[in-house]
Amino acid sequence: MKKLLFLLAVLIIVLAIGQKSRLPFNLQQTTPGQTVEKQTVIYEESVITKVVEESLPSVVTIGINKMTSSGDFFEVDPFNPFSPFRRIPGRQQNVDQNIGSGFIISSDGLIITNKHVVSDSDATYKVLSNDNKKYDITKIYRDPLNDLAILKINATGLKPLKLGSSNNLKLGQMAIAIGTPLGEFTNTVTVGIISGLGRGITAGSPFEGYVEKLDNVIQTDAAINPGNSGGPLLNSKGQAVGVNVALAQEGQNIGFALPIDIVKTLIDNFNKQGGNFERPYIGVRYKIIDKQTAILNELVEGAYIIEVIEDSPAYKAGIQEEDVIIEFDGQKVKGGDDQGLTKQIMEKKIGQSIKLKIWRNGEILNKQLTLEPYNE
Repeated sequence: MKKLLFLLAVLIIVLAIGQKSRLPFNLQQTTPGQTVEKQTVIYEESVITKVVEESLPSVVTIGINKMTSSGDFFEVDPFNPFSPFRRIPGRQQNVDQNIGSGFIISSDGLIITNKHVVSDSDATYKVLSNDNKKYDITKIYRDPLNDLAILKINATGLKPLKLGSSNNLKLGQMAIAIGTPLGEFTNTVTVGIISGLGRGITAGSPFEGYVEKLDNVIQTDAAINPGNSGGPLLNSKGQAVGVNVALAQEGQNIGFALPIDIVKTLIDNFNKQGGNFERPYIGVRYKIIDKQTAILNELVEGAYIIEVIEDSPAYKAGIQEEDVIIEFDGQKVKGGDDQGLTKQIMEKKIGQSIKLKIWRNGEILNKQLTLEPYNE
């Protein structure tokens, strides 16, 4: 009996030692708190590397090619007292450099980028893919309402990037930016979080001197530099939730991206028109007034007109700066939706007659305009 008990005790000890030896090395050498921290770091790294690996084939670099010339200048000729100054003609120079980023949205060659990246209608643009293939851009569709553009290249079998949603973004969630900062460092990856929502900024291109005011953008601390413009801002699922658009010059680690839902609306409209680059527009720049702002400033909810483009449908209908559009074709322009009026316009067709209700200096006016195609 004693012998049996002894053998049983030995067996229990052997099993216990065996179980301990099968534990991961880091669990034997760390405290419980350290173990959780290591596991968290390893998980985060694996998420990032997986997102980058799956997304890189869909991210592209955009380059510009353009002839520029310096202005004429005068040179002093000390040996000619009658005409001491002589004109030296300016020199022509070919600019060929990478200036921005973009990402593929269809297998047959549609690419999203910022409008300010491809704003020069006199230049030609090219696309450099992740596998170092170069493509000429055959068509450019510049969105008249947002800093966005759709590019077309002749290609097949491309990998589109997955598009997420920007409606349910939360402060603090992971944000991964991919692009070509400074037009030089292709496939650069930076990681941060969503730092803010609903920001208003001025965006532009240091290469082309183009600026535009943008509302309702996403703020992130993922490093964004000139050249990142047009590249995707991704979530932990590898879905694009924004289009990188600008950085704050006055501070560090402050970058901005356009919400992806704006891009999805743009793509839907593009597809509805059978790949046509034309879209309806009314020809105004506006800022949405919500209910609280309206009460504080003795205004009404709606789209406050900042600028009316000359010869546009709005201009022809007699709409003026400081008017407020409160109804568009029988639908209220909601003060809580920055993209409300844009969506309402996009749902209409070119040539369609639209009735508007306008608030002007305390009066309600009825206007009518005909939607026209936007021409650059």
